[in-house]
Amino acid sequence: MSERPILLGVVTQGSLIEGLEMKLDAAQDVEDIKAGKFVVIRGKKSEFFSMITDMRLDATNPEILINPPDEEDELTREVLSGQSTYATVSLRPMLMLQHDEALTGDEAARPVKAIPSHFSPVYDAAETDVGRVFGIESEDGRFFNMGRPLDMETPVCINLDRLVERSNGVFGKTGTGKTFLTRLLLCGMIKNRKAVNFIFDMHSEYGWGARKESRSGVSFAKGLKELFGNRVAVFSLDPESTRMRGSTPDHEVHIGYDQIWVDDVLSLQEELRLNPTSLEAAHLIVNRYGTKGWLKALLDGGEYDIKAFAEGIGAHPESLAALYRKLSRIKSFPFLTESRPSTDVIKTMLDYINNGTHIVLEFGQQTSLLCYLLVANIITRRIHHEYVSRSERYFATRDPADQPKHLVITIEEAHKFLNPFAARQTIFGIIAREMRKYYVSLLIIDQRPSGIDEEVLSQIGTKVIALLNDEKDINAVLTGVSNAAGLKSVLASLDTKQQALVMGHAVPMPVVIRAREYDEQFYRDMGDMSKEERKAKVEEDKATLFGS
Repeated sequence: MSERPILLGVVTQGSLIEGLEMKLDAAQDVEDIKAGKFVVIRGKKSEFFSMITDMRLDATNPEILINPPDEEDELTREVLSGQSTYATVSLRPMLMLQHDEALTGDEAARPVKAIPSHFSPVYDAAETDVGRVFGIESEDGRFFNMGRPLDMETPVCINLDRLVERSNGVFGKTGTGKTFLTRLLLCGMIKNRKAVNFIFDMHSEYGWGARKESRSGVSFAKGLKELFGNRVAVFSLDPESTRMRGSTPDHEVHIGYDQIWVDDVLSLQEELRLNPTSLEAAHLIVNRYGTKGWLKALLDGGEYDIKAFAEGIGAHPESLAALYRKLSRIKSFPFLTESRPSTDVIKTMLDYINNGTHIVLEFGQQTSLLCYLLVANIITRRIHHEYVSRSERYFATRDPADQPKHLVITIEEAHKFLNPFAARQTIFGIIAREMRKYYVSLLIIDQRPSGIDEEVLSQIGTKVIALLNDEKDINAVLTGVSNAAGLKSVLASLDTKQQALVMGHAVPMPVVIRAREYDEQFYRDMGDMSKEERKAKVEEDKATLFGS
């Protein structure tokens, strides 16, 4: 190792299940030890990559604590410190490797099945240690730099191949930077061409430039379209809003009433407060007017004579009237049309996906939750149907040309789509549970993970967790995780901005990071060039083409 490791202390006691305890070295200041910090325990045969989960103050003799030295008595304090009084640090071993061994290939994290002996030294993790465990971005296209461990400057990478294998989640209370963390993940997948992304952009934050808060004030961050150009297409439900922000969408979105099915309304049951009899009335309309004609028939019939319309289909008038009142709200959505649009924009989206182009669907000023839920369900249902068909064709032919491109669907307000009721009936619940075999996975963003169905949460492969305060939300994100108690204290200690706990399938062990800066250097790393660099590139190309 090129760096000289810093001794933090020695292991004094512990167990495999409950974790280990370290006596902090007298030369170390307890205030420099932070929950979530990454350390290495050097055993005789193995190295144990561990996380600090807790700290406490101890004394060899309780009487010292009964009569503590005065604040001015610095000599006595120094004499006692480190010997009679000391700090005990709780460690959770996460990964075990042989000395000088590195994780290579697709090797998963080796579970800890042993513990080091008494007085094994504990060192501050060095840059080479982090590289051994998490990979090095510059050496392997599978790895993408997400940030840095606490008190270190070496990058922590996620394995993008493993990330796209399963559905993933970004969680944190409002204002903790979930959008920023999500944008990092999306950039990694796009830059390294690991999957095609479909982003339901509720607040128009991903396609074009969006506000970015920092210590120096408010600035603007580049969107995916600005960073990756034609590899990203922006579709807009509110093109006027997109143009007002100085941008032009690649496509305007118009959806016909005949493209809305009853199944799309199921996930709206909670938002619209629909009772079961109203949904039964909807099915009666379908029986009479068909899947494509039911909604127009309801909105037309309810507008003139709801009682006569109810009698005609055999529905209860009050239930039908309630259904009409609730669904009449969609008449105000300017992107919905009574007749089918001349261009099937959903088919256009599927063509883009098949060509490997990433899609950002901007909602502009159409930010009502009803609008977001409805549009996401309509489009995702079609994607689901198409991907099941393509996958089954590929399974039959085994022709590489028939293999679908892996698709990651990003949704915000995930608990609205994946609560215990909706997850059993809506398309997003199906994707979360079953679609990995059909090349589709989810990237869910939510501030209330406790509202998501437990079965769905258990299917989340990798979690990026910013600060959470609610006990129910913390318990939800840590469901099924070993050492949940230790990680709770780590979560509670996160800063409100730019820190997150990354854990799960795409990283060999849980790690707390300071998220990577989304700045000019990041833009260049993604392949974006400044005006001066573009000009120089043009001149270079001219010289190459015509000779100097």
